[in-house]
Amino acid sequence: MGVRVKVACVGGGPASLYFSILMKRVDPSHDITVYERNPAGATDGWGVTYWDDLLYDLHRADAESAEAIIANSVRWDSWVAHVGDSEPVTVDHWDEGFGIGRRELMGILSDRARSLGVHIEFEREITDEAELAGADLVVAGDGINSVLRERHSDHFGTEVAVGRNMYIWLGTTRVFGPFTFAFTETAYGWIWCYGYGYGKTNSTCVIECSPETWKGLGFDEASEADCLTMLEKLFADVLDGHPLIGRAHSGGSARWLNFRTLTNRTWSRGNLVLVGDAAHTTHFSIGAGTALALGDAAILTAALHEKPDLETALARYERARKSAIRPTQRSARYSAQWYENLPRYVGLPPAHMFTLLSQRHSRLLPHVPPRLYYRIDKAVERLILGVSRAAARMRGHDDEGPPTN
Repeated sequence: MGVRVKVACVGGGPASLYFSILMKRVDPSHDITVYERNPAGATDGWGVTYWDDLLYDLHRADAESAEAIIANSVRWDSWVAHVGDSEPVTVDHWDEGFGIGRRELMGILSDRARSLGVHIEFEREITDEAELAGADLVVAGDGINSVLRERHSDHFGTEVAVGRNMYIWLGTTRVFGPFTFAFTETAYGWIWCYGYGYGKTNSTCVIECSPETWKGLGFDEASEADCLTMLEKLFADVLDGHPLIGRAHSGGSARWLNFRTLTNRTWSRGNLVLVGDAAHTTHFSIGAGTALALGDAAILTAALHEKPDLETALARYERARKSAIRPTQRSARYSAQWYENLPRYVGLPPAHMFTLLSQRHSRLLPHVPPRLYYRIDKAVERLILGVSRAAARMRGHDDEGPPTN
């Protein structure tokens, strides 16, 4: 499709905006409009995460937006877990992660898109692709509840698997340094949070528990204000006196949800193509949603400019992305199951539990007794270290000193 095309992106999230940026970079003559139903600056969520392996791809695709994203992100490479009343367990120099406010990310991508000539229409809701009859390509980036996808759900083969646990997405003025886990035991079972910074004054705090714990604590009937008060008491130590923050204008019940894992048999219909959460979702416990959305945008752009016709290009995009995201989807599925089976692991010594938390993507872990898995994991770790040291000695190197001759 090396010719000028007219593109309509429905939904102003990361996938649509980044796609519009990359398309304009490849060919500035493309006529691209992004339609967003909400006002400018209005966005759900607090902060989003991404990992160091994304940075190279961002720089290669569009260095200007990459630099702005990094400049507005916070970084961590240490992790801490609070398990009941035990001493916290800390791991330094683990996976390097980054947090950025969703509003800041949307602002960066919107500004960059406009600077390249993309038109963005806020407060414009598109409910039928017939409203975009003049477009050569319609990109549905309107999220898990995509209206355009749902109009043709039979064609797309949309399936949704509903997770067992309940979760709520909150903010806090407590600025977490390390990525923080906190597991609190109650009379009705365990409840836990994931906390990570995304700016100089705020952090995201996602709280999760089983449905039995959720109902036993009364969250099924609590207002949001009462819910926040109860959660602040349950996580008083980790919050260090800071409040939890809910929706800006909430007067009703707290927004507890079950996570929905969405898949589609096919991702396109004629000139309509799905990206981001409209095409697929992965459990929040692996923090991959934003990276996958940006990856969709990059691969769709490449496919459109490498293949001569739209049908072939969209088929190539779908094949490439389905293959690329399959390991992440599998990891997310195992991660969600680990938390749904938390009682299986929470009785271990905290350091052992934290090790298995880091191994929760393993397909073997659910089928091996946790204590045995931990011993096997540590034995393999020692074996690898021993082999590494032996190899170093054979090369004339000593791990504890300089090379010898």
